[in-house]
Amino acid sequence: MANSISVLFEKFSARATKATGKPAAFLLALLLIIGWVVTGPIFHFSDTWQLVINTGTTIITFLMVFLIQQSQNKDTLALQLKLNELIAASSKASNRLIDVEDLSSEELTILKKFYVRLSELSKIEGNIHQSHSVDEANALHESKRKKGQEGTI
Repeated sequence: MANSISVLFEKFSARATKATGKPAAFLLALLLIIGWVVTGPIFHFSDTWQLVINTGTTIITFLMVFLIQQSQNKDTLALQLKLNELIAASSKASNRLIDVEDLSSEELTILKKFYVRLSELSKIEGNIHQSHSVDEANALHESKRKKGQEGTI
């Protein structure tokens, strides 16, 4: 039963987010607001008149948060899978990055610093088309480490 609810929610979420992202939905919301403003003098801009729009918009916003989050989660997962496919298909890309979204913020910061450094190296070389990989950097680091050990012996 839980699975069928998930499937129904996913389908409803996809339809609702597509529908609410269209110009017609915006125009409908705009017309609703204009209608509410026009009725202000009729209801003497009462507290109840204000409460109607506040309650309505709060409920809609609250529900839309969950619908949008569902769609965002699905889109993010699809994007991650597409990127993983590209990484896995490229012989020069590091497979270590396939599950990068599961790393901690600290680990991501370390990786970012690494890639910033690779970018700096490309700028220094004056060739923006020069590519460096994680494996290439590791091999370079290992060779430097070995040379350093040989110098101390």
